[in-house]
Amino acid sequence: MMKLYHGSNVSVELPDLSFSKPDKDFGKGFYLSADRQQAVEMAEQKLSQIKSGSVCVSTFLFDENLLYSDELKVKIFNDYSEEWANFVLANRTQGDKKPVHDYDIVYGPIADDGVTFQLRRYIGGVISLQRLVEELHYAKGITFQYYFGTERALNTLKRI
Repeated sequence: MMKLYHGSNVSVELPDLSFSKPDKDFGKGFYLSADRQQAVEMAEQKLSQIKSGSVCVSTFLFDENLLYSDELKVKIFNDYSEEWANFVLANRTQGDKKPVHDYDIVYGPIADDGVTFQLRRYIGGVISLQRLVEELHYAKGITFQYYFGTERALNTLKRI
């Protein structure tokens, strides 16, 4: 079992997808990190936007063997790639339309502010998709996230 952390301006006892926003990296879902500090930073970022609540990190247990079983539909991006970039762009621009995928769980890099800047350069035609991926590989550090996008996936999490 591994610990996963969710940073927000409120404590989350039971994840609820109805509170999730569309246009996120992997779509409308519940996002977690294996890095507690990363969750704290996400909570601080949300608090700076919302201006209510306080920094809260909710901790969940997850059986990582489920990532490699047939019980859930899982997509794993181990690094930045053209496929990852296209996936993120499709999810960020789909709005309230039908989701662009039906994965229960997606694991992969976060498109933080620096990555978002590079994505905008690609969308604007300033750089090619290949150059986008090259630029991301040269960026400092890479942080990963876990997306839980279905009730079936959420039911695998145990709040601790």
